[in-house]
Amino acid sequence: MDHASNPPEDHVERILAEWRQEYPNLNVTPMGVIGRVRRLGTFFLRGMEETWAQFDLNVAGFDVLSTLLRAGPPYSLSPGELIASTMVTSGTMTHRIDQLERAGYVTRRANRDDGRSVLIALTDRGRRLIEQALIAHLETQARLLSPLTPPEQDTLARLLKKMLAGFEAPSTDTNTDARKTDSST
Repeated sequence: MDHASNPPEDHVERILAEWRQEYPNLNVTPMGVIGRVRRLGTFFLRGMEETWAQFDLNVAGFDVLSTLLRAGPPYSLSPGELIASTMVTSGTMTHRIDQLERAGYVTRRANRDDGRSVLIALTDRGRRLIEQALIAHLETQARLLSPLTPPEQDTLARLLKKMLAGFEAPSTDTNTDARKTDSST
């Protein structure tokens, strides 16, 4: 990949040029940043969906299975812990668990610490699947970021982290509540 300091013009730059021509006194820089982030998000999601599909998974399935895997042995969490980690409603989580259980990737089992509740656990089949899918997922993410050098990736990661931390920080402004997202990154 060419890492030249003057990258080729992108779709967003053409739109910004039109705005600058029509309204030269407006600062369209924020439009460029946000427009590029949105477009990249679309390209990133498309690439990851193609990878997940190779394992007969979608974002929801990958999200739950990867959350259980990163919990470590015994690869199980309560439905409430899964909901908190993935930030979805209980109805949505129940549907996800039902689908994954039918596929043989997870099982519900009694919680030994609380007989009134269950734990959702990876089956051996589910663990093998998500371990393979995770490797492919990381390879896809590396490919998606390959237009940037490793130092450029580090710089971008630091800048995005700084921005995201500002949105995720507790705030009294309800218009900036961006905390309701998935955890499948």
